[in-house]
Amino acid sequence: MNDRIRDVYIVDAVRTPVGKYGGALAAVRPDDLAAHVVRSLLQRAPELDPARIDDVVLGNANGAGEENRNVARMAVLLAGLPVTVPGVTVNRLCASGLEAVVQAYRAIALGDASVVVAGGVESMSRAPWVMPKPERAFPVGDQRMYSTTLGWRMTNPAMEPRWTTSLGEGAELIADKHGITREQQDAFALASHEKAARAWKEGAYDAEVVPLPGVPLPRDETIRDATSPEALARLKPVFRAEGGTVTAGNSSPLNDGAAALLLVDEEGLRLTGREPLARVRASAVTGIEPDLFGLGPVEAVRRALAKAGRGFGDVTHFELNEAFAAQALGCFAEWPDLDPGIVNARGGAIAIGHPLGCSGARLAGSIAHQLAAAGSGIGLAALCIGVGQGQALVLER
Repeated sequence: MNDRIRDVYIVDAVRTPVGKYGGALAAVRPDDLAAHVVRSLLQRAPELDPARIDDVVLGNANGAGEENRNVARMAVLLAGLPVTVPGVTVNRLCASGLEAVVQAYRAIALGDASVVVAGGVESMSRAPWVMPKPERAFPVGDQRMYSTTLGWRMTNPAMEPRWTTSLGEGAELIADKHGITREQQDAFALASHEKAARAWKEGAYDAEVVPLPGVPLPRDETIRDATSPEALARLKPVFRAEGGTVTAGNSSPLNDGAAALLLVDEEGLRLTGREPLARVRASAVTGIEPDLFGLGPVEAVRRALAKAGRGFGDVTHFELNEAFAAQALGCFAEWPDLDPGIVNARGGAIAIGHPLGCSGARLAGSIAHQLAAAGSGIGLAALCIGVGQGQALVLER
């Protein structure tokens, strides 16, 4: 019987450069993206016998295309790991990659595992079109097809209509709730691009990004170095024709990418022979009205910090997924004790991109690397989640 909760460490974290929809990674299958980050992660831990890996946990938000049949297990096999290494795929939509990290953390903390690879993958470019089976055989009329790239499909008619509000309209609702202007959203988006471009130029991502062999993508593909307030201001609102504030420029784009982290206990540290990047302190997941999904991180972050015995004043590094500028600014409005200056210091999803199942793992890995570079600190990773949830993770070094 396990008589104590074990400390859990992040030894390393890697990710691909994030590709744009239909861009440089569009020709790469999601299971191959996942295999690449798993393989790359273990190549950086040569002292670890891959057979000692207790599980591989990957997040994925789609599951309808080439990543079907448990993409984590596919990644194990494609990466050349021993067939004795298991794999499981989890889905918490936009936070799927973070959910994978949390599940790995729990397994190790409870003594069910010692070494776990966790991460996430998404190819929004390759998300297929699907159609339901007809209610009866030999239908005469046309059949509807649905894109699985993003958002609702085959919605249950019993669902309350406001709960199936589009993601963009949900961002508009948050802008209404907190009086967030178009100019504020565009300024936030501009800062995201500027910080991301500067981080790449300064080599801040060199320690974590592992480009794919033969793919001409040296950095995240959707960063716009030359964007400006004037360019952002020219874009038309997408979700509200009259009085809308949410545009393609102040929203995260559609993307492809994968990320993986190596989590271990004390025995796992000995097996890797590595100094950890960070230690996992606490996590939390919460629910909220689905149409206000963007505010999901608000309570999740509060609960995670409380579990860790910390407050906003203790946080030194914070990665908040930028699904929409309005959504991030809405969270800031409900965290009066947070210094926004510590959030997304290396740019956020508006610039870097948001490959759904990958993003949570990308954020957790980025925080771990930032803490290691700083030498000490308290880090937060948090995401809003479609259909009304929020998830947060606290790391320390």
